[in-house]
Amino acid sequence: MVKARLTLLGLSLVLALTGCVDKKSQARGVYMLVDTSGTYTKQLKNARNVVNYLLGTLNPGDSFAVARVKSRSFTEKDIIAKVTFDKVPSRMNVQKRQFKKKFDKFTRKTKKGSAHTDITGAIIQGSEYLNEAGAGRKMIVIFSDMQEELDKKTIRNFPIKLTDIKFVALNVTKLRADNIDPRRYLGRLANWEKRLLAAGASEFKVVNDMEQLQRIFEQ
Repeated sequence: MVKARLTLLGLSLVLALTGCVDKKSQARGVYMLVDTSGTYTKQLKNARNVVNYLLGTLNPGDSFAVARVKSRSFTEKDIIAKVTFDKVPSRMNVQKRQFKKKFDKFTRKTKKGSAHTDITGAIIQGSEYLNEAGAGRKMIVIFSDMQEELDKKTIRNFPIKLTDIKFVALNVTKLRADNIDPRRYLGRLANWEKRLLAAGASEFKVVNDMEQLQRIFEQ
């Protein structure tokens, strides 16, 4: 009888531990990059809509951060807001309201864009955040025209590691030069896809229709 009880207890512990592991592996980590260079600051209203959508989609245990992309972006100082959502619904709702308030304040204060655009540095910073968060499903959302422009001193042409991170480029607006020669636009996206996948990313997709935000989380 005692042996049977011990066996049942052991099985219960195994199931409990397995359940914890599975639950952790299902947690999502989303790191959103918001381009604040040049005239792209005019798109911040759309970025606010994306942040609101993500806040409404993410669940307890998920991690979410939003950071700006400017001349040099490999720094925690460019993180506008970050959070891991509480499992208690009432606390999670408070966290979401506070997050929204911080980002809304940032959009109101940001008027002038930076001179350069360090997307690579921001991606590296984002990958560090996601790895530290320990999420089972990792995603970096890039709200940008994807035109990287570095100053002469900033070095980013080295191998990076982005294992199992899914990338979604949002609102990739077309530049004047793209309108003259569409191959520039298509080539820019193709180059990013090639580079990110070579670094270990699981996927790269582009979503330009803000009415189709649900595609962000398509598997």
